[in-house]
Amino acid sequence: MNLIENIREGLRSIAGNQLRTILTALIIAIGITSLVGILTAIDGLQSSLSSSFEGLGANTFSIVVPQDFGRFGGRVQRKNRPIVYREAILFKRRFPYGAMISVSAGITGAAQVKYESKKTNPNVQVVGVDENYVNVKNYKVELGRNFNTNDIANSMNVAVIGRELATNLFESKINPLNKFIRVLGTPYKVIGVLEKKGSFGGSGEDRVMLIPLDNGRALAGSRTLSFDITASVPNMSDQETAMGEAQGVMRIIRGDALGKPDSFDIQRADELAQDLENNSQMLRIGGFGVGFITLLGAAIALMNIMLVSVTERTREIGIRKSLGATPSRIRQQFLIEAIVICILGGVGGVLLGLGIGNLISQVVSQGKGGFVVPWFWMFLGLVICVVVGLFSGIYPAIRASKLDPIDALRYE
Repeated sequence: MNLIENIREGLRSIAGNQLRTILTALIIAIGITSLVGILTAIDGLQSSLSSSFEGLGANTFSIVVPQDFGRFGGRVQRKNRPIVYREAILFKRRFPYGAMISVSAGITGAAQVKYESKKTNPNVQVVGVDENYVNVKNYKVELGRNFNTNDIANSMNVAVIGRELATNLFESKINPLNKFIRVLGTPYKVIGVLEKKGSFGGSGEDRVMLIPLDNGRALAGSRTLSFDITASVPNMSDQETAMGEAQGVMRIIRGDALGKPDSFDIQRADELAQDLENNSQMLRIGGFGVGFITLLGAAIALMNIMLVSVTERTREIGIRKSLGATPSRIRQQFLIEAIVICILGGVGGVLLGLGIGNLISQVVSQGKGGFVVPWFWMFLGLVICVVVGLFSGIYPAIRASKLDPIDALRYE
């Protein structure tokens, strides 16, 4: 009996026991669904969050000064002095690398904004910005316009507000453009409303009020402001080079002595995305572990069913052996049956896992994630199905091949 005939015999046996085949394949399908579904959901969430980070300015880096005290040699060291207005403006003028530079300063993070009798909670961020801020931070203006050079140069009392702030003040009933709102006792005319951006960690990217930089400095009064410098490079591949150039320019402006550490930090905006990727790897390992345990249970169930099949077909095995079938051919037939059942269950499990995983990622990401087709996990799932089939079928196949043909023919 050749291999082709063995395959045909295995398929006939599977087709002749449809209920048992369906139930067995369903066991495998559940295991593969859990494996592929979990990993697909993780990949879908990773893709959604990566897109969100790109929208939050992942191709930017910022120059900041650590605000915490440090301890060195048993003594508490004073923190470095903040970046002052002169240093920020000098950097913007001197930085030679082809990047868009923005200078900004947080005026307050707990402001209450008013429009007529309507008031917000005291949780609005008021930020003094230049004309590049909106573009560098990758905001998009939904209504109205962005700041122009005249607004910035003349410190006009104008403001661009976030979508959440506009909704809270005007309740989607009033056009906010050219309306006057008040913050810290000063009126500002709304010239633009930003598109909803979303945020991570409750940073309130949509609960923000942007005003011209010099206007913000005046609003702060005698308080000392720390200015933020943010640069947006055209290509992610140029970021490392631009950061190295920025470090050299800022050391000169800050007067950092040769051999001394920097009095500032350069932070990449995609560091959070990199941390997320590391955490996603741990989630993938956990998901693979859960799926593997489920598949292990499915493999044991399949082995039990194949042992029952061997017992039920003892007489058939005796007839085949008496007609000249070798033990290797008997083993081959049972292995083929186990592998085919696993592949049938695996295909169904991959399709179910693909659908369920994407559904989970869509629900968690509130419909912002794209449809993910994880080819690697799908291929891995099918490979695992073949391995499970071999693992589950090898012992029953060996047991069937060792049956004595005379005893098998007498079996009732």
